[in-house]
Amino acid sequence: MNKKVKISMIMLMGSLFLTSCGKKETTATDETTEITETSDEGMQPEAVSNVLVIEGNDQMQFDKTELRAAAGKPITLTLKHVGKISKEAMGHNLVILQEGTDEAAFAAKAITAKDTDYIPASEKASIVAHTKLLGGGEQDTIEFTVDKKGTYNFLCTFPGHVAMMKGVLIVE
Repeated sequence: MNKKVKISMIMLMGSLFLTSCGKKETTATDETTEITETSDEGMQPEAVSNVLVIEGNDQMQFDKTELRAAAGKPITLTLKHVGKISKEAMGHNLVILQEGTDEAAFAAKAITAKDTDYIPASEKASIVAHTKLLGGGEQDTIEFTVDKKGTYNFLCTFPGHVAMMKGVLIVE
């Protein structure tokens, strides 16, 4: 009987431990919280701002795949390469394409444009704006304006990166 009691106590303590993990006590405070009601139609993953920051890392990823900005107002976009690898081995840029541009065809031409940091001169008309090519620890800020509302694809044109490093700029 003593052995059964010990096993029961161990099981009880184990289940108490598991159910209490991760819970935080809440205490009442004098702070007030403002609650704003929104409908599902007004839900946005990120608020519209014309000051945008996006990061690229050594795992060939942007930290955002969607950016939002207001049409007709200057946009300030900063690309930060938060990795450590040099631009020769793991360079990142951000190129925003005009609506309707064939992303795959653009990326194929970009691969051959090493001398211009993978920005093909022949495709200048397809580009809304672009940053320079960055290595680990570097950043670049560009300013541009998009007058027409729409969805603009962006990508990194460093060879092989477009498969994972792309997204959309939604101009509202």
